[in-house]
Amino acid sequence: MVFSSSVFLFLFLPVVLVLYFAFKDLDKKNTILLIFSLIFYAWGEPIYIFLLLASIFMNWLFGRLVVKGNSKRKIWLTISVILNVGLLFVFKYLGFAASNLGLLLGSNLSVNIALPIGISFFTFQAMSYVIDVYRGDGVSQKKIRNVALYISLFPQLIAGPIVRYQTVADQITNRTHSLEKIRGGVRRFILGLGKKVIFANNFSLVADAVFYSGQQHGFLILWIGAVAYSLQILFDFSGYSDMAIGLGRIFGFEFLENFDYPYTSKSVTEFWRRWHISLGSWFRDYVYIPLGGNRVSGARHIFNLFIVWLLTGFWHGANWTFVVWGLFYFVILVIEKFTHMDKLFEKKLHILPHIYTMLLVVLGWVIFRADNISAACSYLQGMFGASVMSADDWILVRKYVGEYIGVFVLSFALLIPWNKIFTFKEKYHGFRTVLADIAYLIVFLVSVSYIMKGSYSPFIYFNF
Repeated sequence: MVFSSSVFLFLFLPVVLVLYFAFKDLDKKNTILLIFSLIFYAWGEPIYIFLLLASIFMNWLFGRLVVKGNSKRKIWLTISVILNVGLLFVFKYLGFAASNLGLLLGSNLSVNIALPIGISFFTFQAMSYVIDVYRGDGVSQKKIRNVALYISLFPQLIAGPIVRYQTVADQITNRTHSLEKIRGGVRRFILGLGKKVIFANNFSLVADAVFYSGQQHGFLILWIGAVAYSLQILFDFSGYSDMAIGLGRIFGFEFLENFDYPYTSKSVTEFWRRWHISLGSWFRDYVYIPLGGNRVSGARHIFNLFIVWLLTGFWHGANWTFVVWGLFYFVILVIEKFTHMDKLFEKKLHILPHIYTMLLVVLGWVIFRADNISAACSYLQGMFGASVMSADDWILVRKYVGEYIGVFVLSFALLIPWNKIFTFKEKYHGFRTVLADIAYLIVFLVSVSYIMKGSYSPFIYFNF
């Protein structure tokens, strides 16, 4: 089930809200949320609900074993990490490992296991629970139901943001609800819904037409396709994060932000402080810092960054394109850090640092989007070649140019933090609020009209 579907908007969510707010007792509210979170996950993949339940039980048990006072707590922590990573490896990477081993051995090795939706997200959250309990950053939950709610909470279950246990440990058993929170949550959800169905889905028409086509395109079409995908993935993923944060707020949870206008960055280092913040902070706190972070020699610092970006690439999928994409950023970030280029760029007000950053980001998305390394190289070569626009290319331009330009121009309203640029006088607050409510209502109605057309476009990060 996806948020941008009529079943979710007009059946699942209303039922959850009615039952949830029918009770005043937080314990009963949590029970309602847990039941419907499991239904939400089982809706699309009934068989893998057992995998989710097994992960919940396993990590609840280890959460009880790693509490202070247990002399073997470090051993239990190590075992829990090995089992969680092992679970992720079997379902996500075993087929990839087998096929590559087969190539090395000259034999045909293949393992076909369907990828459970959201396994990377709920596995990282489960690991966060045990590690945070071990570190004393959160209390061990005696009730398995509370751990189950934390790991399976449907707003962020299958595509993030990755909610760290230490950030919501108290909210599970002690949170408040208010009309102000609900209103803010509804607004945030509508914003994310609009990002997905109005912007991301329209940009996907252009990106898919270019990337899926096996024919050779002129360089202009290739650049258009690359930019379209760059905007698609931003609005797709940040839109889902907005919806998740909004839904969480409606139910009293405060999730941390996952995006902070990443395409306004003036360096790649800044870009990764603004893009998929929950994943970056997870790797920082659970991998980079334990390895020594930057409090080590220069060579070891580079090694630590290499490990983080190698894992970041692999986290996104079992394909060499993701590994190359991760290492692509590793090289750039090492250059920026050791030349202090990012700090130099941050002090400059001209547009060159921004162009430099977005050029590398767009090229990175080409590698990320490509089916394989060969396809990525061909695409990048075509972008910088002098290939002539064919008749088919111009047909493609005419087919999408009107809608593409319109959506492209409108998208800039969401790419720039206008609230940080313009301020309103207090006396206009009420007027601004009314206008905002009308705008959100319009966005919702337009989004619903797109959904009713019946076009289905799954969220990109469901694959991870």
